[in-house]
Amino acid sequence: MTDEAGTKKSKARPSIKDVAALAGVSWRTVSNVINGHRYLRPETKAKVEDAIAELGYKPQTAARQLRNGRSDLITLAIPYIDHPYFGRLAHAVVEAAKAYDYTVLIDETRGSPEKEEQVARGYQSSHTDGIIFSPLTLPVDAIVKAHDTTPLVLLGEHTLDPRIDHVTADNVSSTHEATEHLLSLGHRRIAFLSYLTEGTLGTGDLRLKGYRRALADADIVEDPELIIGAASQTDPAQDVTAERDYSREEGYACANQILRLHRASLIDAVVCANDLLAVGLLRALREANVNVPGDIAVTGWDNTPESGYSAPTLTTIAPDMDAIAKFAVEALHKRIMGSTDAPSGHVVPYRLVIRESTASKSV
Repeated sequence: MTDEAGTKKSKARPSIKDVAALAGVSWRTVSNVINGHRYLRPETKAKVEDAIAELGYKPQTAARQLRNGRSDLITLAIPYIDHPYFGRLAHAVVEAAKAYDYTVLIDETRGSPEKEEQVARGYQSSHTDGIIFSPLTLPVDAIVKAHDTTPLVLLGEHTLDPRIDHVTADNVSSTHEATEHLLSLGHRRIAFLSYLTEGTLGTGDLRLKGYRRALADADIVEDPELIIGAASQTDPAQDVTAERDYSREEGYACANQILRLHRASLIDAVVCANDLLAVGLLRALREANVNVPGDIAVTGWDNTPESGYSAPTLTTIAPDMDAIAKFAVEALHKRIMGSTDAPSGHVVPYRLVIRESTASKSV
């Protein structure tokens, strides 16, 4: 379509009032047809449907909300979009949501307590049918206290609470098994590398618990010097905290401490709380001409794709991501549909994937 000057004009998207005008009815009647109102004359309904088809009118999300009180949108709130684990989790949730015809919105909290509290409150400024939430810093008591009526499912073992639905892998048992694997190979001076927030029962702290339990089971006295806590660092140039907690960069930076322990013959293996820390550490050890696994064996946690392509390939814990997503979406759907059952918890399976980064200790 062009105006008198020959300028091309964009065709406006048809509105509900356009449909009403073409059908010769009120816009409320069009709304009743869209929302499946039972008490309509067949001829009126037919006129409206013909007008909708002719104009190519597409009802807005709000119309569906009027009809069934739902948007068919769910939100996945995760700490970091750029971490491979959470990227794989997002993909798994999107796939699982297809079974219920949900569209998944992704929100990144960066572990901000203020942002995480907004998630717990149910995004009061926007409409979502339900939330799958993987908190990083907000304690479960604070989440329960802030939670409104929006259906909510929590991810992570540190969120275990009988007051709310949750899905997790067993961080303690899995890290116990990874440490036990190193012990079975003859390693005795095993360090633990993680982002630690002791007292909050965060993921790193739960994995530390598994590491400690394995040492105790082997009658090995824990050496506090071998507990290496990666931490976020302040960037003076930007006057902000650089979020490097579970990153490759932090694993690389912590290598200096690990190398010092290695040169003093105080360390022969490292249990890393996730694959990113382990990959950064592997890079630093390679640059320092430290052989893995000959000099130091290394394990990770997550089974990220790069763990199978690192040099050497990384022994790691592989949680069942599809099961995490399936149980989370299923639990959320039940709440959205009005279930008043007691909150449930699911612990998904995991497996130890043994690769090149672990081997028997050299004699």
